[in-house]
Amino acid sequence: MPDLKEYRVLVTPTSYAKNDARLRINLEEKVKEVVYNTTGRPLSSDELLDLIPEIDGYIAGLDAIDQSVIEAADRLQVIARYGVGVDKVNLEAAKEKGVVVTNTPGANSVSVAELTVGLILALARHIPAAAEATKAGEWPRLSGMTLEGKTIALLGFGSIAKHVARRLQGFDCKVIAYHPSFNIEAAEALGVELRPQDDLIREADFLSLHMPVLPETRGMVNADFIDKMKDGAYLVNTSRGELINETALLEALKRDKLRGAALDVFGKQPPGADHPLLALPQVIATPHMGAHTDGATNAMGWIAMEDCLAVLRGEEPVYRVV
Repeated sequence: MPDLKEYRVLVTPTSYAKNDARLRINLEEKVKEVVYNTTGRPLSSDELLDLIPEIDGYIAGLDAIDQSVIEAADRLQVIARYGVGVDKVNLEAAKEKGVVVTNTPGANSVSVAELTVGLILALARHIPAAAEATKAGEWPRLSGMTLEGKTIALLGFGSIAKHVARRLQGFDCKVIAYHPSFNIEAAEALGVELRPQDDLIREADFLSLHMPVLPETRGMVNADFIDKMKDGAYLVNTSRGELINETALLEALKRDKLRGAALDVFGKQPPGADHPLLALPQVIATPHMGAHTDGATNAMGWIAMEDCLAVLRGEEPVYRVV
């Protein structure tokens, strides 16, 4: 078995070990050296080019791990994604070079689901606007929307969406879902009605996105998609910003086709203070914080670390992607 004390590990997620110091202690005790990201943000490919040489294991945040980075990795054996999405990793380049890629499915599902429900409630009851106005000395009479009797649509029915459905059971709303491969048994157990995608889009009072970024889903929420939606519906995205054509969403909100949107993710992150969606009062924006809870970061940290070390020991990781 290889000696882990020979290896150097790069750790770039800024929340790694934030809520559990044992993650940092455990990793540092096992390997020769741990190199940390000190920028406070995901790294660009140019930044990684300076760090990746002589790195054996890589616990990766939302960094731009393109072909040039993988080609520059002279000793890299494993990229252990701290999270689920691997669209920022060039999987083909990794596979060709024999670099194992893993992720942490399910680790942040509960936390993202909780934020999703919170954003649905915030939209329905205008909570951010009400709180801001009250703090400013106003006492507005805002008319909200109850979730009771409304239709909440989950576009995608993976782990996060299932947790959302479970948490919505007490609100007496109708929950419908679409997934490319229907799991009828799981849907029935959660009281969820399955729909074809176009029917789901048309019926939703609140439409929540839970799809991965693939060639066929990138920009799927475009003008045609939004035109199918019910007038006055709400859109929630705690998945990936690349799913939405932000120009189309902006236009739909401006003409009141949609009543509001809650976005935890954007196509470019951070979006910048001048992003036109942020200027709209009917948009609730949060800083990709769905997985930023103690439970999620701890679970992602332990899973990513264990799979990273497993590969370095010559073992099969639990959550291999390629």
